[in-house]
Amino acid sequence: MASFTQRMIGAARLDVATYEEVEADKTATGQALAVVFLSALAAGIGGAATGGARGFVGYLFAALLAWVAWALVTWVIGTKVLPSPQTQSNMGELLRTIGFASSPGLFRVFAFIPVLGWVIEFLVWVWMLATFVVAVRQALDYTSTGRAVVVCAIGWLVALGVVVLTAFVLGQSVGLLGAMMGH
Repeated sequence: MASFTQRMIGAARLDVATYEEVEADKTATGQALAVVFLSALAAGIGGAATGGARGFVGYLFAALLAWVAWALVTWVIGTKVLPSPQTQSNMGELLRTIGFASSPGLFRVFAFIPVLGWVIEFLVWVWMLATFVVAVRQALDYTSTGRAVVVCAIGWLVALGVVVLTAFVLGQSVGLLGAMMGH
């Protein structure tokens, strides 16, 4: 069994074996949630550079809410609306895989870098979308990556809505929206 760090690296590298391992390991749920929290913390730290303490809290809160929304919608769409004939999954399996799929989010801590911050955010967003697709494909036993892309895209749109609402409620700048779209 791989260590916590090895699992994070494997997930970030889109390693199917890593996703299969964490899907099957019921004791990895705490680790997966730790990855989600660390990713959100990194977003908060990155956001603090432009928004101070309010930016930190806003980014952290929005990242966590967006992840929860994405997870719930992904589970419903993936298991109830668009399951494949071989889909056999539960919320725990999905939470573990998509929790580790948040591993690239740790790089959001570098969003504070002038001029490059938005590039880093965008690249992390693309990277996390790819890790989520692999995580969903493995957790929901899809044979089609296309089906996983559709499920992730629907969940991403709902997560984006959560981010927009959170930014509105907290009175955050448009920068929060751009940064959090990566989650």
